[in-house]
Amino acid sequence: MPRMFKSVGIVLTLLALIPLALLVKARVTHSPLPRLMVVFDMDNQDRYEAQQASPFFDDGRVMRAPPEGTVDRDAVVGDPLYADGHVDSVWAETFPRPLDDAALARGRERYDVFCAPCHGLTGAGDGMIARRADFLMEGTWTPPTDLRTEAVRARPVGHLYNTIANGIRNMPAYGPQIPVDDRWAVVGYVRALQIAAEGREER
Repeated sequence: MPRMFKSVGIVLTLLALIPLALLVKARVTHSPLPRLMVVFDMDNQDRYEAQQASPFFDDGRVMRAPPEGTVDRDAVVGDPLYADGHVDSVWAETFPRPLDDAALARGRERYDVFCAPCHGLTGAGDGMIARRADFLMEGTWTPPTDLRTEAVRARPVGHLYNTIANGIRNMPAYGPQIPVDDRWAVVGYVRALQIAAEGREER
């Protein structure tokens, strides 16, 4: 094969690698410039900044007042003790509403879904995730709390409710996944586990 053909082949091969090299560069680097647009859809559209004037509305303001009846997403609706587990930083010492057998059954079902993987079915902190972490011995695992200890028993029910809703230390917040009624049901079931651990029945 003539040397010229070999040279042309090498050049063409190198040229063919340029798009691949550019693709790799784009994946591993950051740029302050906007990305190249292939399809101009909603990425580029007219918009206003906050506090900017606008001739579109009669009052000339961009920012609109919320419609009448709008509720703040963080607002407490109803009894704050029931919604937050505390009032003015004072924890609820007793359940804001009575717990019946149906509520405790619901609490057990929700506990088994959200709590038992770490805290275990009896609340001893020996759930399947905790046992797996102990087996791996990676040194980064914080063991879940034994819910039957005296320290946890001494906590007001509002404190336990708040822990479920907002998390504590390494435990994440379950408020977005567990509704208010179910949180109290879980707290009731945790109290039932603590009573069962003492070998007594209490209503």
